[in-house]
Amino acid sequence: METKTLLKLQNGSDVRGIACEGIEGENVNLTPEASNVIAQSFASWLAKKTGKAVADLRVGVGRDSRITGEALANAVSAGLSACGVSVVDCGMATTPAMFMSIVFDETKFDGSIMITASHLPFNRNGLKFFDKDGGLEHEDITAILEGAAGLSEKSGSTEFKKFDLISLYANHLVKTIKSEIKGAKNPEKPLSGLKIVVDAGNGAGGFFVSKILDVLGADTKGSQFLEPDGMFPNHIPNPENAKAMEAIQNAVLKNKADLGLIFDTDVDRMSAVFPDGTEVNRDAIIALSAAILAPQYPGSTIITDSVTSDRLTRFLEKELGLKHHCFKRGYKNVINECKRLNAEGIVSPLAMETSGHGALKDNFYLDDGAFLAVKITIALANAKSQGKELASLIEKLEPLVEAKELRYKINCEDFSAYGDSVLAEFKKRAEAANMILPKSYEGVRISFQDEDKKGWLLLRKSLHDPVMPLNIEGERAGDAKKILQVAEELLAGFDKLSK
Repeated sequence: METKTLLKLQNGSDVRGIACEGIEGENVNLTPEASNVIAQSFASWLAKKTGKAVADLRVGVGRDSRITGEALANAVSAGLSACGVSVVDCGMATTPAMFMSIVFDETKFDGSIMITASHLPFNRNGLKFFDKDGGLEHEDITAILEGAAGLSEKSGSTEFKKFDLISLYANHLVKTIKSEIKGAKNPEKPLSGLKIVVDAGNGAGGFFVSKILDVLGADTKGSQFLEPDGMFPNHIPNPENAKAMEAIQNAVLKNKADLGLIFDTDVDRMSAVFPDGTEVNRDAIIALSAAILAPQYPGSTIITDSVTSDRLTRFLEKELGLKHHCFKRGYKNVINECKRLNAEGIVSPLAMETSGHGALKDNFYLDDGAFLAVKITIALANAKSQGKELASLIEKLEPLVEAKELRYKINCEDFSAYGDSVLAEFKKRAEAANMILPKSYEGVRISFQDEDKKGWLLLRKSLHDPVMPLNIEGERAGDAKKILQVAEELLAGFDKLSK
C-alpha cells in the first residue's frame, strides 16, 4: 500500500478510518489488508523499541463491540503472526485493559493493540497501540504507517491463544475498591446498600456491572445497554452526547439511584450523574475527580485542557487549595504534561480533559474511564458512611450559566499559517484594548471581570482541521452575548474566516 494512503489513516496518536460501508459518500479505507500490514510494521517497530527479536515478542490483541472489530482483529493477528510474533487473543476488551495487559504479571505482553474508534459512528474503526511506556506518540504512529508502505498482506497462524483479559482487569478494580472503602460492614460486599446504574451504550463497558458492581454488592437494577452491539442502536456511546446523557439521567431518576455512570465505547472516558439527575460532565467531572484526590495530594497541580472555565480554576485553587495548569486540547497533551511535571518534582495527580479523558499519576498515567468510575464509586461509599452525599464534594463549584462554542471555517489551502496570523492579530488587538489576557498554552484567552460582563473566551486552532473554535462562557445571563460581540469585533476583517 502507498505511504500517502496509509498516512491518511493517522488521527493524532491513533489509527482511524472507515471500516465498512453504511454512510453515503464515505469510502472504506481501513481494510483488513491495511490493518494487516500496519500490524506487521508495528511488530518491527516494537522489536526495535524493546531490543528483542520479533520472534520473541508477545502481543495482545483486543477489540470493542464494533461490527468490524472481529475481522480487523483477525487481520491484525494474522499480520503479527506472519512476522513470528506470539499473539494472544484478548477478545472483547477495553482500551485501558489492553494497556494493563502489559503491566499485569499474568500477561506481561511486550505490546498490545486495541481495535476501536471510540465514540465514532458504527462504520468507523481504528487501532490503538501500547508498549510499556503507555500509548504511542504521534511520531510513532507516523513511523509505523510509513513502515507499512510497500508491505503486502501476509497470514501466519489462524489459531491464537485466548486470554480472558477483561476478567483479570475487573478483578484488579474489585481489589482497588475493597482496599479503599473505609469501615464497610461487609468487607466482601462493600457496596451493599448503594444503588448504582450504568449505561454502557452497547460498547465494551457492560462488564463494570456484572464483574465489579454486582460482585461487590451494589444494586444495579436499571442499568442499561450493557450488551455489546456495534450498531449502537440506543444512542451514541459518548458521555458528551446530549441523548446519551439524557438516557443515563432518566435511568438515575427512574430508579432513584445514588449514582449514574456512563462510558464511551472502549471505556477510556466516562461521566457521572448525581441522584437528582444533575450531570457531572466537563468542568464538573474534573472538579469531582480533583476533590477526591485533594486530601491525598494537598497543594498539587491539576492539568486540564484549554477549554476549562474560570469557575473551575477558582474551585480548584480557592476551595481545594490546588493549582490549576490549564494546558492544551488533546488527551495525550495533558497526559504528557502531567508526566513532565511529575518528572520535574511538581506533584500532579490528575490530567483530565473536559471530554472525560482522565489519567491518574497513580494509575500509570492511563486515561481509564473504569478506574475513574471506581474512584468515584469509592468516594460515594465513603461519603455515605459519613452521612454525606457525593455531590457535597463539589457543592462550592459555581454553576454553569451560559456557554457557547462557534467554529469558524478557514477557507484557504494553508489554513494552519492563516490561523496563526489570525491569532497573532487577535491578541494584538486585545492587548491594544487593555483586555485581560491570562497565560495560554493554546490560542488566545481573554478574561472579562468588569461590571458590564463577566466570563471568558478562548480562540484557538483545531488540532487537525481547517477550523478555529471559539469558546465562550458568561457568568451571568446575557454575558455570553456581550463577550461574543467583543470577539466578533476583534475578528473583523479576516476575509478567509466564515461561520
